[in-house]
Amino acid sequence: MQFTYKQQNLNEEELIEYRIKNYWNKRSSEFSKVRRIELTGANGDAWLSLIQNHFPSKKPLKILDVGTGAGFFAILLANCGHHVIGIDMSPKMIQESKKNMFEFGVRAEFIQMNAQELNFDNETFDVVISRNLTWTLPDVMQAYREWHRVLKIGGMLMNFDSDYGDKNFMNEQTCAKAKIADEMLMECNDIKNSLRISTHTRPEWDIKILETLNFDVSFEENISSFVQKDKIAYDSVPLFAIFAKKQ
Repeated sequence: MQFTYKQQNLNEEELIEYRIKNYWNKRSSEFSKVRRIELTGANGDAWLSLIQNHFPSKKPLKILDVGTGAGFFAILLANCGHHVIGIDMSPKMIQESKKNMFEFGVRAEFIQMNAQELNFDNETFDVVISRNLTWTLPDVMQAYREWHRVLKIGGMLMNFDSDYGDKNFMNEQTCAKAKIADEMLMECNDIKNSLRISTHTRPEWDIKILETLNFDVSFEENISSFVQKDKIAYDSVPLFAIFAKKQ
């Protein structure tokens, strides 16, 4: 089965954005179930410990969770008393994040928004945080510029992602195939292969870009063993962490 798209009146950039949104809309329900498991298990505590070690000293913080998905970071951090706004391109993911927010009894804001075109004033946030998003963006450089813009001086950008550029999601060692249909994996491969970020070696490329934006950058090449403690099907590609402080 092949995916088809209404390409009428869509330029190349609009088409890829449509495909990305459509893909995550279809994945939203099962994706949300996995994030709920993480929130109630050892992963939630592990993520919180890692993140808080890199937070600015000021509390409470105003935090932007970019590509919030089912609201994992937003819910985790709102439960600590921070003011969190989660954004995502997928309207169905936003629906899932709101459902999860009520289920976990916390208060956060969730808004459908493009990660590359933020509707926020300059220097609004103390922290910008993202997980498994940048590998899916059409223009990561533009996204980093926007995230820099909305961060306060001394604020922290945290990006957790993997270098999927040369990987094949049909390979069981590369992708956790549980409850993901082959047609969806094929679509994910096609989208990934169409993106410029897939041609770069990461996180080295990201670090160079962030340093040109006047971030002070540190990173860890693989945090998988630290934050993937629950019995969930994870892929074998290392999860890197970038911590970038705005100068």
